[in-house]
Amino acid sequence: MADLILNVDFASSERPRKKESGNQKHRRFLQRRRALERRGVLKQKQLPAAKPPPPPPGSGCQKKPGPRGRRSKRRGAADAAGSGPENPNSVRPRPCPEANGAASIAQNGSEETRFPSQPKPAARGRAKGNQKAPGFPPQPSKLVAIDCEMVGTGPGGRISDLARCSIVGYQGDVVYDRYIRPAAPIVDYRTRWSGIRRQHMANAVPFSKAQREILRILSGKIVVGHAIYNDFKALKYFHPKALTRDTSKIPLLNRKGGFPENVAISLKRLTKELLHKDIQVGKSGHSSVEDARATMELYKVVEAEWEQHLMLNPEQE
Repeated sequence: MADLILNVDFASSERPRKKESGNQKHRRFLQRRRALERRGVLKQKQLPAAKPPPPPPGSGCQKKPGPRGRRSKRRGAADAAGSGPENPNSVRPRPCPEANGAASIAQNGSEETRFPSQPKPAARGRAKGNQKAPGFPPQPSKLVAIDCEMVGTGPGGRISDLARCSIVGYQGDVVYDRYIRPAAPIVDYRTRWSGIRRQHMANAVPFSKAQREILRILSGKIVVGHAIYNDFKALKYFHPKALTRDTSKIPLLNRKGGFPENVAISLKRLTKELLHKDIQVGKSGHSSVEDARATMELYKVVEAEWEQHLMLNPEQE
């Protein structure tokens, strides 16, 4: 019996697959991804993002798309309905420059909160002008009146040194009133005019300390005085000219009192004529508090006119 010979080919009829590149972990990832794509269960966030449709004509600017997912949709629905507190993490559309103002207010809240209006230059100019309008009197808190009393030191007592200083406010309230001990020995107390006596120096303040206290009060203030140059000289200090008002050099006061405009009239005569008061009477000497108050009252007689004049003629300050 003849032998039966079978020729069987066990090789696969399919073409061998191309060997995938990458390591084993990457190959398993690709296999799972292909399987999920075939089943249609691949998550939405892993698919390419689709471009948002263009806005219809006349609807304004395009809104910036928010984060994808159900959570973002819920936020968008709540914002559209206007219910619930505003979420700081939600994405707001950027306002367009050409958008209507009323539409922007309706969409984004009140105008002051969302789109604060910028002040106009004209409004700023008016506000600045109100602060320094011509003829506008200074604030009372910025005004003080000063008067000093001097004693004689040095050879023959001919050098005038500060022995008392009084400062009053706009309403005549005493801000400072101290007896001051000069650095040099006192030769002449000049009691007839100064009212200073030996016993006043027992508890007097040293000049250096008094000077610091006084200058701290005068700093930034408008200082009123009569022949005020002598007071500043005794203080060894010069106040800014623009902040100094000398009632002995205000022509308006002389004119109102019937005196020549260019003549320095004494404080006593001006007070008698304009305020109908008598000061510096008796033999006990002058009172620097009384003189400072009289000086402030004289200034207030012509305050509005004089300040307006200085505003219009700053070179005459």
